[in-house]
Amino acid sequence: MDNDTEEVIQDFLSHSDQIGESLYAEFNEIFGLVPFIFTAISERQKPFVFNSLGDLYTSRPESLDPKTAEIATIAAAAACGADKCLGVHIKAALRAGVTRDQILDTILIGAMINRTRSLAVSLKVFESSAGKAEDQKP
Repeated sequence: MDNDTEEVIQDFLSHSDQIGESLYAEFNEIFGLVPFIFTAISERQKPFVFNSLGDLYTSRPESLDPKTAEIATIAAAAACGADKCLGVHIKAALRAGVTRDQILDTILIGAMINRTRSLAVSLKVFESSAGKAEDQKP
């Protein structure tokens, strides 16, 4: 990395305490709490600032309103089985105006993707190992 870039980064990081406080306030505004992963990472201020800023900007893109962003996040969390993330983002979605019915349908869609992914992988291994049904006929 060149010296100019390194200086810019170091200048940015010299404000990491102030940035961290602002991030905590922003997370409280969005989620009603500061999620565990951020409090744990904050023991290392520099990684906390970089990770948290990245997550904040990723979870609130300019192209999506907060409701849509939370619906997408819930679907992804449901597909991954990320129960703690689901709890945080369900509450954030409710705060953003997403209805209970919308959240339930979003969870069902996310879980369906997880189920079909699991079936696709498992059935390919099954056919690879046991052969296809048409190959078994006399």
